[in-house]
Amino acid sequence: MKTDAVIDHIVNWLESYCTAAQMAGFVVGVSGGIDSAVTSTLCARTGKKTFALNMPIHQASRQRSLAGRQIKWLEKRFANVKGMDVELTAAFEAIKKTLPDEITGDLSMANTRSRLRMITLYAVSTHHRMLVAGTGNKVEDFGVGFYTKYGDGGVDLSPIADLLKSEVYAVAKKLGIMADIIEAPPTDGLWQDGRTDESQIGATYDELEWAMGFVAGPDTESVLTDRQKEVLSIYKKFHDRNRHKMGSIPVCQITKELR
Repeated sequence: MKTDAVIDHIVNWLESYCTAAQMAGFVVGVSGGIDSAVTSTLCARTGKKTFALNMPIHQASRQRSLAGRQIKWLEKRFANVKGMDVELTAAFEAIKKTLPDEITGDLSMANTRSRLRMITLYAVSTHHRMLVAGTGNKVEDFGVGFYTKYGDGGVDLSPIADLLKSEVYAVAKKLGIMADIIEAPPTDGLWQDGRTDESQIGATYDELEWAMGFVAGPDTESVLTDRQKEVLSIYKKFHDRNRHKMGSIPVCQITKELR
């Protein structure tokens, strides 16, 4: 990958889109992970006003610290960046208390965390006439669908969604993202036990990238290792189960005969 050219291309695309939309800039949720670090930096490089939001909800101290350090790093280097700390734990607990007990299970509330952050990003972006920039990469957004529908998937534009995870790492290094963020295990930050993406999925991002590019042939079974077969099964399970996130919302068409 021509990393410098890719960076310039994304920055120019962001700037052009924002200008054409007649919006003031970008709002990005910064989690302390590599995807949000890269996205927020690319937005900052446009010269457009960029708000970087740290939105902790019962957040692990390391994640909260890395997000804060990324925001300070941005503010130091880019005059157009403004950091915001929006503590959402109390709001999350208030929502949790209003729901019936049977709805407050682990996955339901993990997704609610993500959707509460989306609401916050749009409250800021609407007030300031800005665009919410998504932080999903290609493996997450179009491979396994590893994101929350109308949570971190609720965005106005996706600057890194055509980059594989390995390519995000290459861009991060070129942008000078801090080593602590680059080396941190990827996590969605939605669980109090700090579980990683790979522990939830059951495969590494390198394995998932291989599965995305795999093309089956007549002798496939004979050349694949047991682990490769397992990874393909994991990838297919997530891709099929999360297909509803990746396509357009189904519309029930009314035929002429019914009108």
